[in-house]
Amino acid sequence: MEASQHPPKQSANQQIARSASKVMIALVFGQIIGLLASSLTGSTFGATMENDAFYAANRFPDILFNLIAGGALASAFIPTFTTLLATEKREKAWKLASSIVNLLLLLLTCVAILSEIFAPQLVRYVIAPGFKDSPEAMQLTIQLLRIQLPSAIIFGVSGLLMGILNTHQHFLLPALAPSMYKIGWIFGIIVLCPSMGIQGLSWGVVIGAGLHLLIQLPSFFKLPQWKYEPILGLQDATVREVGRLMAPRLLGVAAVQLNFALNTYLASMQPEGSISGITWGFSLMLMPQIAIAQSVAIVSLPMFSRQAALGKLNDMRSSLVSTLRSVLFLAVPASIGLILLRDPLVAAIFQRNEFTSQSTAMVSWALFWYSTGLIGHCVVEIVSRAFYALHDTKTPVSISILAMSLNYGFSLLFSYLFSQWGWLPHGGLALANSLATFLEMLILLWFMRKHLSGLNIQGLLKGVGVAGLASIPMIGAILIWQQFSANLSVFIQAGVGVIIGGGIYMAFILLFRPPEILSLINMIKQRILRQST
Repeated sequence: MEASQHPPKQSANQQIARSASKVMIALVFGQIIGLLASSLTGSTFGATMENDAFYAANRFPDILFNLIAGGALASAFIPTFTTLLATEKREKAWKLASSIVNLLLLLLTCVAILSEIFAPQLVRYVIAPGFKDSPEAMQLTIQLLRIQLPSAIIFGVSGLLMGILNTHQHFLLPALAPSMYKIGWIFGIIVLCPSMGIQGLSWGVVIGAGLHLLIQLPSFFKLPQWKYEPILGLQDATVREVGRLMAPRLLGVAAVQLNFALNTYLASMQPEGSISGITWGFSLMLMPQIAIAQSVAIVSLPMFSRQAALGKLNDMRSSLVSTLRSVLFLAVPASIGLILLRDPLVAAIFQRNEFTSQSTAMVSWALFWYSTGLIGHCVVEIVSRAFYALHDTKTPVSISILAMSLNYGFSLLFSYLFSQWGWLPHGGLALANSLATFLEMLILLWFMRKHLSGLNIQGLLKGVGVAGLASIPMIGAILIWQQFSANLSVFIQAGVGVIIGGGIYMAFILLFRPPEILSLINMIKQRILRQST
């Protein structure tokens, strides 16, 4: 009976792979839509004061969402909600969900109203103090912030629904939600901006948040025995458990968001276009990170949580190592590819109209240094989920706070050094983020090894070594292609470069026959055979 209800170790790994492949496709589609949105934004406004004001204003609702309802709540809610479902306490699970959504709405609404009232003070002293010498930029940022604040409330509810659906193994529509957000963004650029200017883009953000929520509602209403109650549940033990888990995680998210705010603050005092440069550079680095690591993290958290709730730590240990190896086989070549192809990629995506070659150089420079941290970002994304599944938010949060403290010091140091060397200083902000994340990855792995009474670190290092060896011919092929394609269109340079690099990497990685890659190929073959019969 046990075996029929709870899949064994191998099937759990396969289930993560199958679900992650679906989520990856949805997220890649979202990234394509996001690329279009970024390209339209860049060509419409360029790396200018207007764009700097928009992204500075956009940062605060994003911080508000992540601080209260995003990573902090998900990391606390999903393990608790999953435990109740795994132990057949469905009624208590839905009471917990009702309490959390009501508390979330109440808190976010109050914070948004206060932020609307004190928007001038927020911009002047918190969001972009560097704009104090530009009254026009300061006033524009205040206006855009007030428009975008309601999006944080909508995203709060949408993020909670996403967690509930993922817990029930519904991944597709939640994974498509980010693309709906970007569609609202695009609507703002194409339809609203011609008459409203940059304010139209801010209204597009709010519309996109609404679409992010709406696409998930059909799946949510089909969940078995779902129930909503107008309660706060402050005396409920499970609500207090979510609060207990969320409290340290809140500090960790606050540290991360504080560093984003710090980057915006420092970049606002650097040459014009620096905020746009680090924003777009970081976004481009996140594209493969989202497709590779977040797709796996989304489906692995419910699985890890179930394994932990049932005391199957051996299965969890195996699933974690297998998942990390799979991620590393993709993250290593992606990091190298971004570094080598960054110039034509940025130019192909952005460079037109108001987005000049100088703007391309600003974004490409940031992307170079952010790309060195892609592997660290991917591993941290997965390992932190394993801690949350074990109902341990204190350890990853403490490590995150340490890493972000280092990031703060590195940001000041590298920005200063880059300026002294005659380099664009916003590149130092990107390097600081990459180095701090790499150190965070190492410390997280060390503590996870203690938590699970062992972790196959040798297997992980072997995976990195295999990926590195397979990347060597990929590097050579891309460098040769760049010599031959120097006078061709940037679209051809970037597109063919990605195809050549990816094809050669896969050909050489198969020579080492890693079981994770072979398992993925077999899964694809089986799916094709099922569809053909």
